[in-house]
Amino acid sequence: MKRSNRLVVLTDYFLENPRQHIKLTYFVELCKTTKSSVSEDLDIIHDVFQQQGKGYLQRTTGAGGGVQYIPEFASEKSVAFITELQRQLEDPVRILPGGYLYMSDILGDPKMVREIGRVFASRFSNLEIDAIVTVATKGIPLAYAVASFLRVPVVIARRDPKVTEGSSVSINYVSGSSRKIQTMVLPKRSLKEGSNVCIIDDFMMAGGTIAGIKSLLEEFNATVKAIGVLAEAEDEEERIVNDYTSLIKISHVDLQNNTITILPGNYNK
Repeated sequence: MKRSNRLVVLTDYFLENPRQHIKLTYFVELCKTTKSSVSEDLDIIHDVFQQQGKGYLQRTTGAGGGVQYIPEFASEKSVAFITELQRQLEDPVRILPGGYLYMSDILGDPKMVREIGRVFASRFSNLEIDAIVTVATKGIPLAYAVASFLRVPVVIARRDPKVTEGSSVSINYVSGSSRKIQTMVLPKRSLKEGSNVCIIDDFMMAGGTIAGIKSLLEEFNATVKAIGVLAEAEDEEERIVNDYTSLIKISHVDLQNNTITILPGNYNK
């Protein structure tokens, strides 16, 4: 196989299989070439990934030596993406009755959701994470996007148990925004005991839902390594979750003047 062809094949493999450790002999057989040629190809791909802000190739030596692709978003690209996200969300047509903000189109755009997942995965790439946890329903697309880059499964906590999921653990928690008592359920088979998890959600006000997820995870002896939220409300006096990463902050929705003020979250702080 010519080098140009090998570079296409190898690059495609890494993009489709992030964080999967593969021995060099696999690529030697796949491309019908030598280990030295594959090594040179990997050097080229590694340099291009870094130049494009797409991540890097992590290589190991020895008998079990191999390579894996670590996807990352360059800092300047993350900032540019968040700035574009702010611009889109400041469109006055998004204002809903009661001062709410329409965001369903963002969560329904596969390309946008994938980039959000890439940004969060870049932030949490150095953490040992075994699973992404979210609560049904709007956080699910974001959770899968992050999980695809970190190569871990998604675990979904629901409001009601489902007979198809077997025995479950449930807790009652107080919603931070409505102050209502709600129920959250997680099947026993969905998460291994003692797992390291990352919680992903679309929006946070006081943090009651995330606090509920954390309480539920305690029943599995799980450790919360990171919390990522797409958007947070500013000036929430009774916030009960502090250790989190947000991309944007909804500062003010002015119904009278039909304006929205969106600020960057704490992602780069």
